[in-house]
Amino acid sequence: MQTHFTEDQLRDPKLAQANKILRSCVHCGFCTATCPTYQVLGDELDSPRGRIYLIKEMLETGRPADARTVKHLDRCLSCLACMTTCPSGVDYMHLIDQARAYVETTYKRPLPDRVLRWVLAKTLPYPTRFRLALAAAKLARPLAPMLPSRRLRAMLAMAPKTIPPVSRNDDPQTFPASGPRRMRVALMTGCAQKALNTDINDATIRLLRRLGCEVVVPRGIGCCGALTHHMGREGESHAAARANIAAFMAEKNADGLDAIVINTSGCGTTVKDYGQMLGTADAAAVASLALDISELLQKLTLPEGAAKGLTVAYHAACSLQHGQQIKTAPKDLLKRAGFTVVEPADSHLCCGSAGTYNLLQPEISAQLKARKVQTLEAKHPDIIAAGNIGCMMQIGSATGVPVVHTVELLDWATGGPKPRALARALD
Repeated sequence: MQTHFTEDQLRDPKLAQANKILRSCVHCGFCTATCPTYQVLGDELDSPRGRIYLIKEMLETGRPADARTVKHLDRCLSCLACMTTCPSGVDYMHLIDQARAYVETTYKRPLPDRVLRWVLAKTLPYPTRFRLALAAAKLARPLAPMLPSRRLRAMLAMAPKTIPPVSRNDDPQTFPASGPRRMRVALMTGCAQKALNTDINDATIRLLRRLGCEVVVPRGIGCCGALTHHMGREGESHAAARANIAAFMAEKNADGLDAIVINTSGCGTTVKDYGQMLGTADAAAVASLALDISELLQKLTLPEGAAKGLTVAYHAACSLQHGQQIKTAPKDLLKRAGFTVVEPADSHLCCGSAGTYNLLQPEISAQLKARKVQTLEAKHPDIIAAGNIGCMMQIGSATGVPVVHTVELLDWATGGPKPRALARALD
């Protein structure tokens, strides 16, 4: 793609990066075939190629973002399926991130939009606040049909039927390996996940200890920054990243770390990008240690299990298959543990969760959710497994098939308790 940035503009490192990314696009349109929003809306401006044109024009002119540009950029899920498909290697992830930050600083959104985004940014990354919000939403859910705003109705619908009690395993502490220590790893406990489903971290700790890991929950870790990062709120997302980097580096420098294990793939994609995000040596060190739980389990060699007689439909979270390019590891692990694994049609397409997307773009999200659930249920599975809490909540809200985290099944298969969602469905 031809660009027309001035020499003065290209002295700005961000614009120089954007220029490089834009120039790598050859207009081929392969991305449109795998873009969920283009599939739903059929508008070129709601495809990666269309958004690239909008970003190019906005950045080249240096003008403030306008309502038309913001509308189409806001509709992007950041699922990154376009990057998996792109034959030219266009770094769309960093281009859309930069565009969102530019929008945040140059565009004044309507008041209801500003308020909602502020509430989400100040609530979701903080487990205690989020728990209180979920409890309030649960009480207010009977009023949902009377609310005029679809966004507000989506927020109320997000509240689970039961809010799990706080797990003390998420507190800063060290869990010794059950046998001889093979590795020392830090667990990123997350933020929203600690309020929505405490079983995931509990299962992760049990399984890793069983496989010879000393598991440490460092003091000072919190939200990875993804939720605010994808809203263009760089100050908040970078502050969250710096806090996590300081916590992980303190642990690494004190007693050493072989890995930082992450069981929420949306967080994993962000932590692995800390080096690019902040550009410091410590950020790069933390990013290089980050592993999805499936990557770490492959290194540890999960014991082979007997056939379980259960069919698992594996949902590939976008942040795992596109953001981190981890495609086979979770399925291979489930098969090794004794489960029969099936995949839905169009497994590359997003379920519509995408962080806060299901709250900010509920109409498009609902269409994508319906498609995803239909393709999963078409496989007639006993269980649906995923590696990301957002996907689990999104899919679980529209199906009667139990939805569990991959690590919960692997923990169960190697001696842990039956996942609660599965126990309720099968018992």
